[in-house]
Amino acid sequence: MALLFPFVLLAVIEGLLRLFGYGHDLRLFVEDPKQKGFLVMNQYTSEKYFSETENATIGNFEPFQKQKAYGTFRIFVLGESTTIGYPYMHNGSFHRWLQYRLIHTFPNKEFEIINLALTAVNTYTVADFAKQLTDYKPDAVLVYTGHNEYYGALGIGSTSGLAHNPTLLRLLIKLREYRLVQLLSNTINGIRKVVSGQKIDLRENLMKRMAADQQITYGSATYQAGIDQFKTNLNDLCRQLSEQHIPVFISNLVSNEKDLKPFISSPGNGATSAQAQYQLANQAYAKGNFSDAKKEYVRAKELDMLRFRAPETMNQLIQEAATSYPGVTLVDTKRTFETHSPHGILGQETLLEHVHPNLFGYALLSDAFYEALKKSRLLPDDRAHELSFAELRQRMPITAVDSLKGVYEMMILKEGWPFNVPMPPEEKRPKTEEEQLAGAMVVKQIAWPDAMNRLVSYYLTQKNLAKALQVTEAQLLEYPYNTALYDQAAKLSLTLNESENAITYLKKAFRLENSFERAQPLFITLLKLDRPEEAQIYLQYASAHNTTQFSLNELQSFVGQLVAIKSQYNKDTTNVNLSNQLAAGYLKFANAAAANKYVEKSLRIDSHNAMALQLKKQIQAIQH
Repeated sequence: MALLFPFVLLAVIEGLLRLFGYGHDLRLFVEDPKQKGFLVMNQYTSEKYFSETENATIGNFEPFQKQKAYGTFRIFVLGESTTIGYPYMHNGSFHRWLQYRLIHTFPNKEFEIINLALTAVNTYTVADFAKQLTDYKPDAVLVYTGHNEYYGALGIGSTSGLAHNPTLLRLLIKLREYRLVQLLSNTINGIRKVVSGQKIDLRENLMKRMAADQQITYGSATYQAGIDQFKTNLNDLCRQLSEQHIPVFISNLVSNEKDLKPFISSPGNGATSAQAQYQLANQAYAKGNFSDAKKEYVRAKELDMLRFRAPETMNQLIQEAATSYPGVTLVDTKRTFETHSPHGILGQETLLEHVHPNLFGYALLSDAFYEALKKSRLLPDDRAHELSFAELRQRMPITAVDSLKGVYEMMILKEGWPFNVPMPPEEKRPKTEEEQLAGAMVVKQIAWPDAMNRLVSYYLTQKNLAKALQVTEAQLLEYPYNTALYDQAAKLSLTLNESENAITYLKKAFRLENSFERAQPLFITLLKLDRPEEAQIYLQYASAHNTTQFSLNELQSFVGQLVAIKSQYNKDTTNVNLSNQLAAGYLKFANAAAANKYVEKSLRIDSHNAMALQLKKQIQAIQH
């Protein structure tokens, strides 16, 4: 009893602290307060990794079903600020580009993509998150991490770097789940601040607050400790997910080589000077010696003592991990970026500053993961229409407000340490609606959801339906279970004659919530597009739940006959009689476009066919 008493006492204290609501529940997921049966990322979970809770960051709140629905393809995304999409966030992030592409390439398939990335964390957080995912049945885990290894939470060079012992740090992460440890930690930090008189200055950017050791020499003990830390955590992540037979797609890292001079360079102009190597690289580039320039730019980055860009060794470790563990696939993002960069040298064409991509870069990052997923054969084979990369870039619903917000965020970041770039002078002209909303978002006067609601209302007032649709699609990516948004997107798509888009959104809304109001435009639109087999499903539902005074029995009979005739025609596409029957059937319900399709087929086979020519005249009469 004497031996057990201290443990009993600790348990009692822990229970009392929980009873009286002290501290936070630090689980990765909690019940979604807005939707019953859904989980979201816990806003307090990052406190496990930050010694100073004032620095703890909050990620996305992307709901997913507690009980995974049959047929759903669930993807978790792990990483840091690049992975969460900084500075654009929301639909600028690569996982949203991927989400949009999957929705429109596989409109009949359900995808859940849950981004668990946090800013200012490193592989301690990423690896700890990974081992908690098993119970949630992921079909794939996507990872992009490494740039924060020195200055992320618990990093070797960060303000919260407590030790170089990964085992000790993992124990600390586990212990922080207990309220008693949270109490002790808060007490110790409070006493330390009072004694030292030092307080965290929240006016400083997070980069500066996290970077304690700002001069880490290439090859030094601290430098090597960061490499070892990355290797240990990376292998831990890959081993745990591989053992659970969960496919992992881990990307190598990209950073600005050409258009960012070293942050901190060793004195002098010798071979260890990052600035000297950078100057040599610029000279080689100016002379057209691009191969030499590439080597010198990379060398300059490696020698930069302020380690906000991952060393090349980390890319080697990522490649080794991908070949060492079953089910782990390397996503070669670096090659993708180099392919789209002049002379294969990474710079402002794809990156904003040191490591964060611009919108084109985030599109490329999503494409690298998409191609890896496709190559793995995890994605379905029934692609209705694969959205190409060019189409994705054209259609991706990133609003002007999202884009401008990223520009403004980058100006503010670069004005501070370690960039120290003066803010450009403000233009003396009236600001557009988009500029006003983006500016208000940056200074936190308005939240993203409210900004999007105001923006869509503005576009509707201006009769700009294409822009209104873009904003609605952006909202859908943020709120994938909101049926009203799908209805609105479908309605706008139909008005703009974007029938395929409308069908995709109507089907999604119908799967979430069956209704006559969704089934009716679905079967009408599908019939217009000569897809009676699909239309029949929704027509049957509409007939059984008919809320109008008009009977659908005759239409049901017609569609049944149409499906039968089309089935015969597909086996004998040279049968003019069958193609004429299809054309006549569609004409009966004034579907001139579908009727003309089959008349043209008939006339290509028999240009003098009397029935086809007669049907042609009827179509022309309808059209005029």
